[in-house]
Amino acid sequence: MNRVTDDINHAKQTILSGGLLVYPTEAVFGVGCDYRNESAVMRLLAAKQRDVSKGVILIASHVQQVLPLLQLNDQNDLARALKTWPGHHTWVFKASYKVPKWITGSHDSVAVRVSSHLPVKQLCDALGMPIVSTSANRAAHDPALTVAKAQEQLGDAIDCYWDQALGSQSQPSCIRMADTGAVLR
Repeated sequence: MNRVTDDINHAKQTILSGGLLVYPTEAVFGVGCDYRNESAVMRLLAAKQRDVSKGVILIASHVQQVLPLLQLNDQNDLARALKTWPGHHTWVFKASYKVPKWITGSHDSVAVRVSSHLPVKQLCDALGMPIVSTSANRAAHDPALTVAKAQEQLGDAIDCYWDQALGSQSQPSCIRMADTGAVLR
């Protein structure tokens, strides 16, 4: 049964035990899990009714958490991202061999964000790693702006709802290509 909590330790244990966690991001509630755990990611995609081929975003508290996941062919790619991190910007890089296919989907790239939002930073710091970050909603539905709205859409598919404040942004993060700066969303 899912649980609503404001306790970071419960949120952390949910991720570490292979569970699905709804948590606050800069603009909307996200749903995440341990990106290394294939069954957790597949459960997340099933709950969202999202095709694995699309790939998912990873969110981190610090650039060191994502560096091993990036294949940097040009230091300018990382330099572009560093000008916006920590912050509300997601960048798509060529994925290193350490990124599982259930994260990249049909792509050879990985989308990553280093957040400045305190709950995300605290959670990723406590875990010592990035987590999956996708909006807490079913495919083709509006992203949840409250825990109650996330529960309406995702219900018991989620193991824990971490009820903390959203950030001050009004839209999900901008997504850009690291090699060109081109905006994807």
